[in-house]
Amino acid sequence: MTNMSIWRVPNLSARWWPVFLRNLLVWRKLAIPSLVGNIAEPLIWLVAFGYGMGALVGHVTVAGAQGSVQIPYLLFLASGSVCMSAMNAASFEALYSAFSRMHVQKTWDGIMNAPVNLDNIVLAEMLWAAFKALFSVTAILLVILALNISHSPKLLVAWPVLLCAGITFSCIALIFNALAQGYDFFTYYFTLFLTPMMFLSGVFFPREQLPGLVHTLSSLLPLTHAVELVRPLFMDQWPAQPLLHAGVLAAYTLVTFWIALALTRRRFQG
Repeated sequence: MTNMSIWRVPNLSARWWPVFLRNLLVWRKLAIPSLVGNIAEPLIWLVAFGYGMGALVGHVTVAGAQGSVQIPYLLFLASGSVCMSAMNAASFEALYSAFSRMHVQKTWDGIMNAPVNLDNIVLAEMLWAAFKALFSVTAILLVILALNISHSPKLLVAWPVLLCAGITFSCIALIFNALAQGYDFFTYYFTLFLTPMMFLSGVFFPREQLPGLVHTLSSLLPLTHAVELVRPLFMDQWPAQPLLHAGVLAAYTLVTFWIALALTRRRFQG
């Protein structure tokens, strides 16, 4: 397989579904501890900062489609935390779990003995990571409803938006999965990419507080656009420039999936 051929058009079919279903059946055995692990951290952020810091901050000013409005800090943080949860859950699954199946357990090699190609395996892993992230997001949304943080009917729209965000971040994570030689490699991804993005994308404070250049750079981050789509829905408003934000997430998804697929093909050349 030449370097040019690894960049060929993805050869996809419905055969990704058995791989997805296999991951689901295995996950069912560990569903409860897996969900607890995925939702514990964002809920701790929400309670500690939302109620603790929220009591000090009170309200924050947020720019919306209908002009600037003041909202409780707890609502501001909740809308950002649920996006952060989608990012982290999808990334964790597409890194540690996918790497285990690909490299440690050699599950992918076994699957390719059946009439399932590598392209469909990568697609299944991407969709599975996003779908698993949706479980975590749903649990957090239920907590947000129970705590009466937001009861906006538009939260129903936030649900598929968060699924799309999970797809985007699973594609990005699969790039690093294809490059990794061991689990330690993922520390760089979380430390140098995901953590700075959490603090620059408007999860914990309005991006308007950032210096000019940093604010401009934050506009290029995928988490920023997920937050810009989801936060107005928590405020019972429609997002400003939804096509722009959705388009950026779609562009990230298409480009990074293609890169991840090419790098995975190169890894399996031998």
